[in-house]
Amino acid sequence: MRLSVARVRLRLPVQRPTLSLCSCLSFATTATRFPSPTLSLCARRAYASQAPGGTSFNVFNTHTKWLQKERAAANPELSRQADYLKDEVAMRVCERLLDVKRHFPAVLDLGANSCNIARALVSPNPDPDPSTPLSPPLATKIGSLTCADSSPTLLHRDASLPFDASLLSLTRLVLPPDETAPLPFPPESFDMVLSSLSLHWVNDLPGALARVNAVLKPDSPFIGAMLGGDTLFELRTSLQLAEQERRGGISPHVSPLADVRDVGGLLQRAGFQMLTVDVEDIVVDYPDIFALMQDLQAMGEGNAVLGREMGAIRRDVLLAGEAIYRELHGNEDGSLPATFRVIHMIGWKAGGNQPKPLKRGSGEVNLKDILEKK
Repeated sequence: MRLSVARVRLRLPVQRPTLSLCSCLSFATTATRFPSPTLSLCARRAYASQAPGGTSFNVFNTHTKWLQKERAAANPELSRQADYLKDEVAMRVCERLLDVKRHFPAVLDLGANSCNIARALVSPNPDPDPSTPLSPPLATKIGSLTCADSSPTLLHRDASLPFDASLLSLTRLVLPPDETAPLPFPPESFDMVLSSLSLHWVNDLPGALARVNAVLKPDSPFIGAMLGGDTLFELRTSLQLAEQERRGGISPHVSPLADVRDVGGLLQRAGFQMLTVDVEDIVVDYPDIFALMQDLQAMGEGNAVLGREMGAIRRDVLLAGEAIYRELHGNEDGSLPATFRVIHMIGWKAGGNQPKPLKRGSGEVNLKDILEKK
């Protein structure tokens, strides 16, 4: 497995919506208009896997997550304005196709959200060939694209937009809310499976990866991205300290996520080979903690942990959290950074034409002899 960590910087023009504040991370207050956040990139929490033969350990309430996505998509204008993070990650997932010199007749976008990957595929080539006057979009590398998600409102939110017609064949499929159900596709039916910012809400991640492996044809790739590690650590620590001060205890407001050190093992356990895992942090600067919470709600990325405290966070806790956030993590210009750690993964289903390591003991040169000569 190859592991790399990227540290780059990017700024995107983002028009921020005006949202009503309610239950993004279990809170409510008055709506306020804020200026645009800036998005920048600069390059960890452990995943506990279930022992073989046991039932999956549930962390998230899948019905709550389904409701959050449905409610977010019910207001298309606000939902689209908060798609800057998902659009950026979808583009970076599609960039991985530039390293694969192959055409993919049938592709599955698993956990498609609002078809962010489809929009990225028809966008201008992110890495055009300087020797070619016109570099075609990445959509030319695929034949048909099947976008699958459990939220019908979110999945069909942009069905009337022009990018639909730009793809050779685009099909939207609503998946059953039960994440443990088998994927409604025959075995070995896709030449590639993509997934962008959906797997971090799956309770049985090893099972989900195994189901992805089952629908792939031999020697076909899975390319995915999920939030993990210390995503939103600034918000988590600030709210924990605020609740400890004001209430004498803490409750979970940010979901547990997989660690990059576990992802390679999970892919290998699901049967994937030739693994690649890399990490990058997307840092978004917000004017205050309330603007961050508004955007999380509009993204459908609110807290969905089982056993979370219901109802709104008390106003005094929110104000204390804002002050702590600003003191511990605030930027010099007065903005508050929010870190989204994105774990990118690539795994290939086993195939007859793949390179394989030689058998142990088949080497003809002793490394010790070479080192002693130096």
